[in-house]
Amino acid sequence: MKQQVEQWMWRIATGLVIPMPVLLLYALAPAEIVMSVVAVLFVGHGVLTRHWAWLRQPWICVAGLLWGQIILSSMVMGNGHAIVQAACFGRYFLFIAALQAWILPGVRVRAVLARVYGGVAIWLVAGCWQQYICGRNIWGYGRWADGALLGPLWAPRVGSGLFMTALPGLFPAAIRLSRRDGARGRIMATAMLLGLVLTMVLVAQRMPLFLMLGGMGIVGVLVPRLRGGLLAVGLLGAGGVALSPVLAPQAYHKLVVNFITHMHAFADSPYGMLFIRAGVMIGQHPWFGLGFDGFRHACPDPAYFHGLPWLDVAEGPHGGATGCNLHPHNYYLLMGTMGGMPAMGLFMALVACLLVPVWKDVAPTRDPQRLMLAVVVTLVFWPVASTSSLLTQPTAGWLSMIVGWALAASPVASRLQYVHGGD
Repeated sequence: MKQQVEQWMWRIATGLVIPMPVLLLYALAPAEIVMSVVAVLFVGHGVLTRHWAWLRQPWICVAGLLWGQIILSSMVMGNGHAIVQAACFGRYFLFIAALQAWILPGVRVRAVLARVYGGVAIWLVAGCWQQYICGRNIWGYGRWADGALLGPLWAPRVGSGLFMTALPGLFPAAIRLSRRDGARGRIMATAMLLGLVLTMVLVAQRMPLFLMLGGMGIVGVLVPRLRGGLLAVGLLGAGGVALSPVLAPQAYHKLVVNFITHMHAFADSPYGMLFIRAGVMIGQHPWFGLGFDGFRHACPDPAYFHGLPWLDVAEGPHGGATGCNLHPHNYYLLMGTMGGMPAMGLFMALVACLLVPVWKDVAPTRDPQRLMLAVVVTLVFWPVASTSSLLTQPTAGWLSMIVGWALAASPVASRLQYVHGGD
């Protein structure tokens, strides 16, 4: 009886996880519910089967310390609501552990998930080109106010969604094509990757484009048969950007003109102001930060309308409410504003503990799927990046899914996997 209950719990959890890429595009509240339900089911599975071997992993220990620091910071600096939110933050770690040790260790389940990711990526690409050619997407929306394509969505999230789905869902197919004898496979792989790059250029979201190019660079280093094709993709992609003033002037303005403006005067850019505001907060509260989601609540406070003398950023134009947003647009700064320097240091340690098993014994040509999972995990934690908030969907869902999937495909997962009644 106990075994049957556990198997039904696994089937329910697996059935909830497989459609997550679709939920993260179209149903953010259900995606949040899925993560919470899977976390609860995983704890119930542990109680039922006494399967707790996953707790002995280094990343779990560091994640527990980080979670504790954020709860402590919320108790010291926040209110009751912040403490409850901090206590619930641990569901993301439990969800990742559930994917690693319970739901995704099986090759067949991972293969199904990979096909779902690939299908979603193709859907996004088709939606972007349909909107570019027709002027409107399937919902009747045109481009966003800043010129970004929406694809088959109603908000400017297609860039991050395409990056998170195309690399693990389509890139492995390109690597397998490049391994075929003769030039045909490499030509087909190059055409596939070129289509993705040109789509990203049209989407006109800088960070997803940079991350995808970074992923292609890593693949070019590790997969020799794709190097020539990726070089051609880079040159043709640069040509696409050069032609964008004629073919897609809004994309050119955002990708090139706006980017140069921000880099020329970073401190006065919206991203620079967020960096300065977060730096001031961490500087004034180095040990405990401001508690869970403290940046959102404290950002309009004039107490933080200052420059950063240690970075030679003067007082004056960098203060005021114009430097505010809901989050600091960087995972590391977010952790620092919530839990001070200890939380930021623990988050760095957590990233290191995740990357070690994810990259352990990776064989790029023999297992391209695992290579791309490791590449995506590395890129999403890249510190010099503008990100959405790790505390909300879809970012929390995309990151948790890819980390859990990568850990489940790593060698350590075979030692942690729970075997369902000998299956």
